[in-house]
Amino acid sequence: MKPVMSKLSGWLKQYRKKLLVVPALIVLLVIVRVFVFSSGDPVSDDAYRNYFNANYKVFGITIPKDLNFAGEGVPVDDFTVRESLERELMVNTYWQSQTLLFHKKASRWFPVIEPVLKRNGIPDDFKYIVVIESGFSNVVSPQQATGFWQFIEPTAKNYGLEISEDVDERYHVEKSTEAACKYFREAYAKYKNWTLAAASYNLGMGGVDKQLDRQKSGNYYDLYLNEETARYVFRLLAVKEILTKPKTYGYQLRQKDLYPPVPTVTVKVDSGITDLPAFALAQGYTYKMLKYFNPWLISGKLNNPEKKTYLLQFPKKGVKVYGFEEDAPGIPGANPDTASRFVTPSEVKSDSLSHPLVHYVKEGELLAKIAGQYKVTEEELRVWNKIPGGEEPKAGTEIVILRK
Repeated sequence: MKPVMSKLSGWLKQYRKKLLVVPALIVLLVIVRVFVFSSGDPVSDDAYRNYFNANYKVFGITIPKDLNFAGEGVPVDDFTVRESLERELMVNTYWQSQTLLFHKKASRWFPVIEPVLKRNGIPDDFKYIVVIESGFSNVVSPQQATGFWQFIEPTAKNYGLEISEDVDERYHVEKSTEAACKYFREAYAKYKNWTLAAASYNLGMGGVDKQLDRQKSGNYYDLYLNEETARYVFRLLAVKEILTKPKTYGYQLRQKDLYPPVPTVTVKVDSGITDLPAFALAQGYTYKMLKYFNPWLISGKLNNPEKKTYLLQFPKKGVKVYGFEEDAPGIPGANPDTASRFVTPSEVKSDSLSHPLVHYVKEGELLAKIAGQYKVTEEELRVWNKIPGGEEPKAGTEIVILRK
């Protein structure tokens, strides 16, 4: 055994230096790979920076000169008012995903809300409170404010909404809008000013009373308020401005991009329902559809010992909500001057002419052929794409063709 161990030890001593070379080579290869990865990109930093600067642009917001909330003027000549408004216009203009959803959802829900405001004598601008309070979603805040109009339970009950184990009418869009109208009428009777009535929806009438008394001013725009209430009316103004003038703020929408109202049928119920999923199926609908159109039913049943009459909504059968492009649904209550709100075919055509074309080179394709295809010269293609004379682009290369 000892001779074997002695031979093995001798062999290890003899080849130790060679064995150490292997891990060293592995480390060297890793370093080379990292170097090649970081320095071998075909697009240089300078070229990439120039590309970014040429294609990425952020614009300032032009402040409208004549603004009003519910017919009451906004003093935009006051620099504090102007800057507060600008902040909200920028936030809502450049938070594109959220504001795009506002546009889409407004098309479906404003036709439900607007008639309720009108028959209660509340200015149409109050519909934008739903947008900034909940974004047309049945959300629940950390303070347990619930539904489109964000009522807390005591206030909801005070203004006539039912809240029980099975029913929560804060989730009922029409009934909660009726409750909000009661609040607005009460606040306006108190302040004789719609702007203060709107602000009180955030701060509460007691909170507004305290600040009016403390600061000896009856004008919302002159009050020093907590940040949330100080931003509240400006958020309303910004959302109103962007939703009524989408193209002014970069939202190039087609009418068919918006969510259309869904025609419904009404089912009267004056007794209890022990199993809402089974009830929905008996009407020919899924439970999912029952919940979408009746989110105020908050459990899987409806106890009704007092034999109240409830009106359940279901989508009208056989109605196609989304059609093809040529028969896209209209928007009830929309501004008839749709050209001022929606992108037009002529605008799309004009804009496309202002942008370069990109051609991807195919295998064996020469610049001369590409030039002929786009009715430009080979020399122009070389200049536009910085291709030296005598060279041909490889397959897959992007070739930019400027419009003439």
